Amino acid sequence: MTAPGNAPYDFVSRYFAPKVGIPEDPVCGSAHCRLVPFWSTFLDKTNFLAYQASKRGGILKVALEGERVSLSGQAVTVCEGVFQFQ
Repeated sequence: MTAPGNAPYDFVSRYFAPKVGIPEDPVCGSAHCRLVPFWSTFLDKTNFLAYQASKRGGILKVALEGERVSLSGQAVTVCEGVFQFQ
């Protein structure tokens, strides 16, 4: 879900995916990769301050750079691993 934000935020969002076991994502970077092009067209700009309004909440600085979206903000490591190819 997304909506226009109140200052200082350009837009706000929440992300739910219960069918794949995610009741609510606290701050979803991949969702913002889809939201930024939408809001860029809607608001006619390419740099945004976004807020994901979950229980934990999070602020993201996001920008549309050609066909790519850049994301920045504070992050929390929830998992680490090593890929092994055979």
